Amino acid sequence: MPSVLWFRRDLRLADHPALVEAAEAGPALPLFVLDPGLLRAAGPVRVAFLIRALRALDDSLGGRLVVRTGDPGDVVPAVAREIDAEAVYVSADFGGYGRDRDRRVAAGLELGGRRLVRVGSPYAVDPGTVRKGDGGPFQVFTPYYRAWRAHGWAPPSPPPATVRWVEGVGAEPLPEEPPVQAALPPAGEAAALARLDAFLAGPAAGYDGSRDRPADNGTSRLSPYLKYGCIHPRQILARLDRSKAHEKLRSELAWREFYADVVWHRPGSTSASLRPELAGMRVDAGPEADERFRAWAGGRTGYPLVDAGMRQLLAEAWMPNRVRMVVASFLVKDLHVDWTRGARWFLRHLVDGDTASNSGNWQWVAGTGTDPAPYFRIFNPVTQAKEHDPDGAYVRRWVPELAGLAGAAVHEPWKLPGGPPDGYPPPIVDHAEERAEALRRYAEVKDGR
Repeated sequence: MPSVLWFRRDLRLADHPALVEAAEAGPALPLFVLDPGLLRAAGPVRVAFLIRALRALDDSLGGRLVVRTGDPGDVVPAVAREIDAEAVYVSADFGGYGRDRDRRVAAGLELGGRRLVRVGSPYAVDPGTVRKGDGGPFQVFTPYYRAWRAHGWAPPSPPPATVRWVEGVGAEPLPEEPPVQAALPPAGEAAALARLDAFLAGPAAGYDGSRDRPADNGTSRLSPYLKYGCIHPRQILARLDRSKAHEKLRSELAWREFYADVVWHRPGSTSASLRPELAGMRVDAGPEADERFRAWAGGRTGYPLVDAGMRQLLAEAWMPNRVRMVVASFLVKDLHVDWTRGARWFLRHLVDGDTASNSGNWQWVAGTGTDPAPYFRIFNPVTQAKEHDPDGAYVRRWVPELAGLAGAAVHEPWKLPGGPPDGYPPPIVDHAEERAEALRRYAEVKDGR
């Protein structure tokens, strides 16, 4: 009997266990459902990248991808009825929304005597799999990582010998891409594999150091492809050796899975602090806070590394992890804005915006999440710049007003005799003062005041 292969965050044909099982069951219909709820939340850059990845997948399928728009709870059972499918094969989804959606789809399929069959997932180790000795979830990354590595993962699954695709089913055309100003990376499975090849042939050898130097472009840039499953983490892990640099990349893949595990156990952590005692910390709101937020979002804070990162975000829908931590710390600790506001901005503008990783990293910076020694970690934007961008190459690239400055002056332009160059603002806050204020606010909730 025919079946449906419902693509979600697995937009590839290689290393796709659900595809293998669907192919073994009989002819398969490749389906993607444009869920209006998810599209509204995604932001234009991720929607544009998704549409490009779907075009690439359709090309790989010889134009056979069936696209429908609507609530999957209605659309998927309807498509299964349309071709009299016995089952719908999917990669499991462990996010809060995805789990609820799949329960609804499964219930709708069961009414017609059909099954939703979950095979594989977007992770090397499924969320909820590794646990502490007492059976509880891990709260700290390092012991999670040890357990994750000890558990291990399967090698990439071989492709099916043959796939018979269901033909002649009506499909909607893909929608037009929303207009975006950011320069997005090429999308799709072939682009993901090419990116992995280029990374392993070049920056990967020094990844443990270069990933923290934003001017070196030493990060993998694989995150957008992992987000939509154009590549699976198994395909990356299978090509890593035991070197220190490759071990660092392995741990970064594990961070992604750790945050997915946290959300599996605590779905509310995507929008609320994991540490309830910090939920009542004073944050700034109102017109002045809004004005400072706009300065941060537009790269006009007067702190060059912060501004460089935020401008790169607008230009490329991406920024290196080191810079993400610095700009996030500045918003939460220097401007005293609630971390969820920054997390929403990132999700709207990042091409690799992943809800679990995004909220987990923001909570790590804000000190409200899983880290055991959190809130007094406050990044100094000047010392971070001097350490990780010592010659100012990254700042000069993204803040052209400072391109003519030499040496350390690029990181502290307000110290020049005449102040910052024309067109560049002075700092909107004093970091030392705001650091002290952040610690005062932490002491208030820590002491129960």
